[in-house]
Amino acid sequence: MTTSLPHIGFDRYIKLEWAATALKVRAGLTSIDELNALLASENLGKEALGKTQTKLNGLWLAPRSVLLDFADRGAAILKASPATSAVALTWGMALASYPFFAKLAEQVGRLTALQDDCSTAEVHRRMNEVYGEREITRRAGQAVLQTHENWGVIERIEKGRRLRRRPAIRVDDPQLVTWLIEAALRCLGKPLALSSVQTLPVLFPFSLEGSLAFLASGSAHIELRSEGPHNQFIALREGA
Repeated sequence: MTTSLPHIGFDRYIKLEWAATALKVRAGLTSIDELNALLASENLGKEALGKTQTKLNGLWLAPRSVLLDFADRGAAILKASPATSAVALTWGMALASYPFFAKLAEQVGRLTALQDDCSTAEVHRRMNEVYGEREITRRAGQAVLQTHENWGVIERIEKGRRLRRRPAIRVDDPQLVTWLIEAALRCLGKPLALSSVQTLPVLFPFSLEGSLAFLASGSAHIELRSEGPHNQFIALREGA
């Protein structure tokens, strides 16, 4: 019996400028024509352009129905404060939208947790264990790592053989902090110990500021649970 491998949905290099412009379109801060003009200036070729537009649709322009409200709330954060990090918002949307992106982010976060760097080969090896040792897995992995590099969260060293974390992006907007935590809950699909949130591998590019217990308790989309005096967990509220 053949076991089907997980679908790889994110297999393109996506520049932050493209994703940030798509986010602005969703927030009503620019037009789709501006995004189309930006993409046209890249001379991507017909096939590459179509695939790039598909990824931007999945991120911001036409997300899955279950993520529409989540995307709208992310766009509202940007609209209320245009200086908000486009990296943080698009990272959160990518985690929630694309399991392959989330799994690779998790592997990079885990492997760089102790020494801030890891081998590229080890990242690919771990992805092969989940998605199969096939050309599409490696090609998609390379595209996502290139995307991470362009978004400024990692850098390649030793002629690309190793990856190193860039300094963490400080996130102190309470709405953005809870929105990112919600993104992590959505991609991981399970309740999380509150004490683990600050060091979640999938959120490795960010330093979340403030009392997470206080922020979670005030969220309409995150449920804070207590199991004993020292064990607190967070989960998505039912229907969120």
